[in-house]
Amino acid sequence: MTPYKTMAYHLETERLTLRPWAESDAAEFSALLSERGNGTPPVERVRAAVAELLAATERTGIALLPVRRRDEGDFIGYCGLIIGRTTLEEPEIAYELFQRAHGHGYATEAACAVLDAAVATGRKRLWSTVGTWNTPSLRVLEKLGFERDRVSTEENGEVAWLTRALP
Repeated sequence: MTPYKTMAYHLETERLTLRPWAESDAAEFSALLSERGNGTPPVERVRAAVAELLAATERTGIALLPVRRRDEGDFIGYCGLIIGRTTLEEPEIAYELFQRAHGHGYATEAACAVLDAAVATGRKRLWSTVGTWNTPSLRVLEKLGFERDRVSTEENGEVAWLTRALP
């Protein structure tokens, strides 16, 4: 049994809503993943990934959540906590937004809400791993108080490991 509280799965900010995945998110999630430049994953495969995300949330008590703009109601990406390259005790904050949503402060706003949700679980530290080429993402993490811990080299390039102590 984990000593941590379950993360809140419904988060609201001034402009955004984060809530659990639904099967209906699969087509938009597929479109977001296609922006990575490796083709568009089949919606069926993305539906299976959504089911795995929901199962992981059940197992771990942390979640990666779809991000929607409140007024427009449109899906613009995801943000949340994952085990990723770290541990359940010190999870990673992760986010990805459609390119059309870049430059509006949405990533910072969503990540700030997730940071608060992480604090409420009782965790003491979070991590993030980001490609060193991804300056906008590194700026978001800097605004949130993350500090560079180290850089590793992986098959797709250099990865910055950043960490932040939680109050």
